[in-house]
Amino acid sequence: MSEPSTEPITESTDLEILPQLRIPLSEIQFQFSRSGGPGGQNVNRRETRVELLFDLYNSPSLSDGQKQRLEERLSGRVDRDGILHVVSSVERSQLLNRQRALDLFVRLLRRGLQVRRPRVPTRPSKQSAQERLEQKRRRSELKKQRQNVDKGEQR
Repeated sequence: MSEPSTEPITESTDLEILPQLRIPLSEIQFQFSRSGGPGGQNVNRRETRVELLFDLYNSPSLSDGQKQRLEERLSGRVDRDGILHVVSSVERSQLLNRQRALDLFVRLLRRGLQVRRPRVPTRPSKQSAQERLEQKRRRSELKKQRQNVDKGEQR
């Protein structure tokens, strides 16, 4: 996983997802809770786990097509109310986990919004089809040679 960016987080900052798409931090909510795993008293006493919540359905920053594409591609992270959940609990610091969650959020949206080129089916060439069939014939002959052993020739 990449290192979180060191850019300070302020409520007036917009997240640049694509050159033509920016999401204001005011559309993102954070929830904090205690993180599990190793860490001693720090884990037991501090709320370092960060859950980023983004209302996909009601975001004015996204077009309907973008919302639909993200809902399909990020379906495992979107609940039935259309809230996108991104969780980070890797770091011992709430600030670093918050930055990691934001970085992951940006990466997920970038990947989810990429328009995939449709696959153009191709046909195998005549020569490759002939080579494949010839190889199958040779393999078949080899297997036939292994089968046909006269009973008198067996040891």
